[in-house]
Amino acid sequence: MEQTISSLIATAENGDRSAADALFATLYSELHRMAKGHLARNAGGLTLGTTTLLHEAYLDMAARESAVFPDHGRFMAYAARAMRGLVIDYARGRRAQKRGGQFEITSMDSQVVDGSTDDKELARISEALDELATIEPVLAQVVDLKFFCGFSFAEIAAMRSLSERTVQRHWEKARIYLHGVIGKSV
Repeated sequence: MEQTISSLIATAENGDRSAADALFATLYSELHRMAKGHLARNAGGLTLGTTTLLHEAYLDMAARESAVFPDHGRFMAYAARAMRGLVIDYARGRRAQKRGGQFEITSMDSQVVDGSTDDKELARISEALDELATIEPVLAQVVDLKFFCGFSFAEIAAMRSLSERTVQRHWEKARIYLHGVIGKSV
């Protein structure tokens, strides 16, 4: 299976659109599981569906000409980043609508629960992860694969050709960095 994925990735990178479509079809169930988990962990209260998120991520990935996926792990990490970006954009758009964008102001007698704290926290996490990607791209990829894709340390180690312990150390370093950055911005 890994051979097929690697050859599809290589062919898709050379501009073969049918290979890109075949790659997506081959990885569809894995990407669907990842999207479902991503929404469950990070998009509480959002009305964005799993299939919608998956297809929007595919459209986003297919539109980018400069995307390079030398292996399965990097493809999945890129897909996770695309999904994360879409969830963040969706949450921001929803928050803008809550704040009066595209709506008339009316009075209400009942109180409305404000879920914007989760949206803000999600945006802070995304910004901190983007910052980490510029400083230590390997650590950011491990976070994408572990947190957003839901892969185990063993699976990440196999994809990245690293030892499981090295992946765990990368994960701990990334967590410490992200905790420090997010803690400062609160």
